[in-house]
Amino acid sequence: MDTDPRQRDDGLGWVSRALFPDERLRLRVTGGRSARAAEPDPTALRFAVVPTVERARFLLPLGSSRVAAAAVLAYNALRPPKVRASRAATGVIARLGLLEAYGMPVLTVHPPAGVAATEVLLTAHLAALLERPKLHAAIGVRPPDPHHKPTLQLFDERGVPVGYAKVGWNDATRAMVRTEARALQELPAPSGGFPRVPRLLLATEWQDRQVAIIEPMPPGVRRLARADEPRLSAMRAVAASTGITVQEVRASSYLARLRDRAQGADPRISVAVDAVAARDGSVRVEFGRWHGDWVPWNLAQHRDELFAWDWENTADDVPVGFDLAHQAFQTALSLRGLPAAGSAQAMTAALDRYGAELGLDDDRRRFVADAYLIELWLRTREIADGGAGWNPKLHPALLDVLAERLGH
Repeated sequence: MDTDPRQRDDGLGWVSRALFPDERLRLRVTGGRSARAAEPDPTALRFAVVPTVERARFLLPLGSSRVAAAAVLAYNALRPPKVRASRAATGVIARLGLLEAYGMPVLTVHPPAGVAATEVLLTAHLAALLERPKLHAAIGVRPPDPHHKPTLQLFDERGVPVGYAKVGWNDATRAMVRTEARALQELPAPSGGFPRVPRLLLATEWQDRQVAIIEPMPPGVRRLARADEPRLSAMRAVAASTGITVQEVRASSYLARLRDRAQGADPRISVAVDAVAARDGSVRVEFGRWHGDWVPWNLAQHRDELFAWDWENTADDVPVGFDLAHQAFQTALSLRGLPAAGSAQAMTAALDRYGAELGLDDDRRRFVADAYLIELWLRTREIADGGAGWNPKLHPALLDVLAERLGH
């Protein structure tokens, strides 16, 4: 086990390469008990690999039981019941300082002698920029994917959350981090239904990484009580935040962008775009901003305020109603496990039920539904082109759904 995890092809390997790219760093993973027996290097970073190297899901900072416990338990009320229970148990072990005693593997990151930590360690660089003596990072581990970004949950020495650092490490993820950083600087304060948005604390570059640090949420945030219920006033406020325009579909800049994005793709998507344009060309549609990933796991409640985060896919000049369509489709797909066709039906039902409150009549609802499915397929294709591969839930299923809906 005493090997450099950057040589692995799994999630632990991907995260290690993304966050510790400097070849001068020495990384190794050892068994918890054997790592504990040796005198730790005071300059090294040490993480418990939870639960195992092969099934790594989380890297917990070692050295302070208070910080390790905080990293597990912070915002646990946002998580599903089973995850909450598992994290609560791990938090007890961490608070007692027993992670290594339980035999959890340990990742150790040794900086080279004589080199400033800020030059080779991202956490040290961020601590210096935020004028803090030290930052501890808890790191989620996900499967390798060109569109996944490492996210560091940052804590101070007392175990108090400082913020979330999102790290863009390739062209796609750097663009997503820049988009979110820019959006968080532009979005208005919560009023008139607009949700509360976390502040941007820092946007910076380090080596070739694009980094945004976003403020932590209040400790009392909770999961939405009714995840399926759309927050329509908030969706409308988001749409209006950059100004709403009314355009005929055939003359809209949005339709022109769809045509451009469809170039060189599966010809069936261009057929779908043409069919929507022919059917709905004369429909006058409202266009504005959308969040881009309005789903229950990106939302929370704190007292009477709605929180919305993860603005990395936000864009303006899109059809009003896309956030409603996205929430309904993705909730059916990811939480209810429905196939693409069933998720499209759930989306249509949500638009029929709630669309009038967003100013959508029958023609506009029909356009929003099919334009959203085209948008979703194009996003899926762009992710696949980035090297992530096709999402089998969405391709070619969405093309079949569109063909049936549009009669071609």
